[in-house]
Amino acid sequence: MKTQETLALTILEDIAALSRDGEGITRESYGEGEERAMQAIEAHAHALGFACERDRFQNLWMRLPNDARSEPPVVIGSHMDSVPQGGNYDGLAGVLAGMLVLDRLRDDPQAAPPVRVLALRGEESAWYGKAYVGSLALLGKLPASALALRHRSGQGTLGEAMARSGVDVDAVARGWPSTVVTGIRGNIRHTRVRCLGETGHSGAVPRWLRHDAVLATADLLSRMDEHWRVLLQMGMDLVMTLGICTTPVRSHAVSVIPGEVEFSFEVRSQDADTLERFHALMQEECRAVEKARGVRFEFDKSIRSAPARMDEAWIGCLEQAAETRGTPVERLPSGAGHDAAVFANAGIPAAMVFVRNAHGSHNVHEAMECADFLDGVDLLCRALLAA
Repeated sequence: MKTQETLALTILEDIAALSRDGEGITRESYGEGEERAMQAIEAHAHALGFACERDRFQNLWMRLPNDARSEPPVVIGSHMDSVPQGGNYDGLAGVLAGMLVLDRLRDDPQAAPPVRVLALRGEESAWYGKAYVGSLALLGKLPASALALRHRSGQGTLGEAMARSGVDVDAVARGWPSTVVTGIRGNIRHTRVRCLGETGHSGAVPRWLRHDAVLATADLLSRMDEHWRVLLQMGMDLVMTLGICTTPVRSHAVSVIPGEVEFSFEVRSQDADTLERFHALMQEECRAVEKARGVRFEFDKSIRSAPARMDEAWIGCLEQAAETRGTPVERLPSGAGHDAAVFANAGIPAAMVFVRNAHGSHNVHEAMECADFLDGVDLLCRALLAA
């Protein structure tokens, strides 16, 4: 039998080989890359002797075939999709960690609570502007309106992609509840905000007559950055990002005053009130910039993901497991979103283990040492055995 290090490296490389896209990794939510990765993980699970099944939302569940206990299980897992040209480990490492825990428990599954490994679809918001699609669908919390969300390319909808992947989209549309067998920052985001000014000749229009959309957007960002700085000094948890900012290609010219800017806006916090407060501040500043610079801001519908708190009992169990083996762990809030937030906000006790990654996720240069990964697997397994 392969050692766990060899097994982990083999599976990671197999999935990477199926997902390479130039320098990075691409596994589109409910697209071909994600499906290839799902099929590969399922094949590896079968090779390890695990029982596998997909739910009606095409999430993959794995368990030991000799563990048929009906009590609520502990679910370990993550997502299989990625951002465009991202890294290989984000999501995939969480699924693989669960598989290695099952592998360790195969000879005596009764030594721990029942364990299920879950490979989720569609966690990343990069493709349709909506995060946690697979887990929200699983818990009956994906709104039917999400099916109409357009792909980032403008071609096709989330509902169409889910249907092609075999998802029971009628169940989503009807809002049927799903049965589940068993502190993350929330966010408010706009995927498309437009600042509309007026184009003009760069040499002919004086400053006081200009309605420059680029300068207006820069003014807005400067104001929001100052609000961010002040709120951080007040001790609030907050991050702000504009991941997209562009002017129309059709009007690109050195001698043209830009009349339109399109950008995204995202704010994240562990506190729901802070999210709403900062979002309101942004809209107030938009109105102020409109008045000062003679421009207009247009917003698409905001997309919201609620903050979540991890379960203190499970956190304590993980910390105790670390203490027992002589390697105490730090508590660290997650700035990124995770499917665990959906489960936690549905009242299901949830916890997470982070593994050191030199350059972070959503980065083609992310770097995880297998020894660090196996250390996290060991911590999970010890916590389960002590639960």
